[in-house]
Amino acid sequence: MTAVASGPTRESTEPRAWSAWTGGRLAWLSVLLLLAVLAGLPSWQNVLTLALRSDEYSHMLMVLPVFGLLLWQRREQLAGIVPHYSVWGLAIAALGVSMDFAGFASQIDLLKDVGMVMMIVGAIVAVTGPRWPLAAKAAFGALIFLVPVPGRIRQQIALPLQEVSAWITQWILEFIGQPVARLGNVLQINGVDVAVAEACNGMRMVVALALVSYAFVFVMPLRPWARIVILVASPLIAVFAKVLRLGPAVLLYGYTDKEFADFAHDVSGWAVLAVALGVLWGSVALARWLEIPIEPKREDAT
Repeated sequence: MTAVASGPTRESTEPRAWSAWTGGRLAWLSVLLLLAVLAGLPSWQNVLTLALRSDEYSHMLMVLPVFGLLLWQRREQLAGIVPHYSVWGLAIAALGVSMDFAGFASQIDLLKDVGMVMMIVGAIVAVTGPRWPLAAKAAFGALIFLVPVPGRIRQQIALPLQEVSAWITQWILEFIGQPVARLGNVLQINGVDVAVAEACNGMRMVVALALVSYAFVFVMPLRPWARIVILVASPLIAVFAKVLRLGPAVLLYGYTDKEFADFAHDVSGWAVLAVALGVLWGSVALARWLEIPIEPKREDAT
């Protein structure tokens, strides 16, 4: 006799997983997400205001599309997980509410913002169970980019980045024959002072590049060490992108009218992100050409 393995096959598990997404489960998910948003409404309003009115936080507009993209990419893994209601989700949401209250009581924005995200995650876990976010941990990890960087940390990153970028830009402009003077993060060209913070905000590039790099490394089939290397190198890519944007901006502020320079500066912000994404693609292509094993091993077919 031949023993027959018991247990659900992939073919029998996936229909069961999808059939568990009944109208009632979707309704509960919608209700809990709505309650989570209402519980953290002041924080959500603050995030939306920052994203729409400040270039420094405009990357937040990309967070939910990145979340959806990473979820979609892992749809096959998620299709095999049967969702179930879980008290762990309620515990996570309760912790988020507690952090939100503590943030308001102590006037610590970071607590409120992290609590806002935890309430959303808790609402999802309450309906899907903990296996769902664990299978799509890269997607849920992207939600942390909804949390604004605290002011003290932002200044500690932005100020050195501005000075380094100003120094590199001065060197490049002098190399091509443009007389430029520098005092800290202020460049003077043709009698016009151009502050690096004005011409190209540092934190916008760092955080936006970090989000782009995060999405890139989890969309591409890469080994864990390769993902870590790219994420760690993202500040260097941000400096490259910042200088790429800052050099022409300084020339435009020095030799054209301010209105045109402001327009070109605004347009170049997102264009530079596309260039940085090209740098990421080029780095992976170069590693493949050099036959560096950056992709995960494929299991031999059995």
